[in-house]
Amino acid sequence: MSMQHGPIGLNPFDDPLDRVLAEIALSVQLPSSLHEKAKSRYEAVRSHLEAKTAFFDQIEHFYPQGSMAIDATISTRGTDDEYDLDIVSQLGGRFRGMAPLEILTELEAALADYPVQRVLRQTRCVTLFYSDKMHLDVTPSLRVQDTLDRESLITHARGPRPSADDRLVEMNACGFAQWYVSRTPLELRMAKEFHRRWLDQAHLAARADADVDDVPDQCHFIVKNTATLALQLLKRFRNIRYTSYTGRIPPSVMLSYYAGIAAQPNMSLSAMLVRLAGWIIRDIEQASIYRRLLHVANPVCMADVFTDRWPESVAQQDEFAEHLRELIRSLEAMRKGEVFPDNMMSTLRENFGDRVVTRAAEE
Repeated sequence: MSMQHGPIGLNPFDDPLDRVLAEIALSVQLPSSLHEKAKSRYEAVRSHLEAKTAFFDQIEHFYPQGSMAIDATISTRGTDDEYDLDIVSQLGGRFRGMAPLEILTELEAALADYPVQRVLRQTRCVTLFYSDKMHLDVTPSLRVQDTLDRESLITHARGPRPSADDRLVEMNACGFAQWYVSRTPLELRMAKEFHRRWLDQAHLAARADADVDDVPDQCHFIVKNTATLALQLLKRFRNIRYTSYTGRIPPSVMLSYYAGIAAQPNMSLSAMLVRLAGWIIRDIEQASIYRRLLHVANPVCMADVFTDRWPESVAQQDEFAEHLRELIRSLEAMRKGEVFPDNMMSTLRENFGDRVVTRAAEE
């Protein structure tokens, strides 16, 4: 007799509300048409850098970080079809002792002739803008010796000239991704159904039946559990709430941390989203009581602070908490059947955006 190991998970398409939420998540995440491109592009960027004299034999590791590393990529804020992907380029001895701005400038120069629409040096990375609206952030790092695997220092320099604010910032993106995966195990039923729907949405139904049994072996951009699906929805909700906001917004890596903390297998999608939002609200309330800023650090590297640039004030974190309370109130009302269908769709559009909700309703 066969035995089932680990959580099975719930099929999000069995419940009417969860089905709409799952369809919304499908609408905003990296589509299958860009799935293989994303993998091949960061490998091509590494090859391009290694062919440059300054970087020859100097790239020790080249690996995904952030949403790309935990299968939670969604469209960029203010868009429905643009995607930011993040890569860490761990550099060798030649770059040790160089100033942060100097490292960023060398990386920018090495990528200046890369065949994309635009190359832009930013405060902590160099961004490549592709014609199909994909953005690839390449972050240079220096390995910290005698620490956990790939604990590193990344550059922070606004430029164009050196300043007193230039510095190296501690981070361990690789360790965090491993922590997140350990906290959010595969939920087989949920992963299979979502993967099948993901392929079917791209008119790859023939592949869906063939590939669905391989979901546990997939390691790129395949949502494997309800916590990650809820994380994608929460990121989308944040993006909609802050579409016109010009300052910094709640960082994705902070939301990912809370998804890992709040993860609980075999929950419905709507319940998991409420649980995730509630966890964040409680921590913000606790900080605000004492007029402190929310402090969230990488659980495997406490010097890697996820909230180092947001929030900038107690009022800013309280504003986000109120947004989350509104989300919870609307979801709880829908779960209890207290909202008429027309009003429900209107509320979902306010929370997640008109275009993707309309598409989800049609599906």
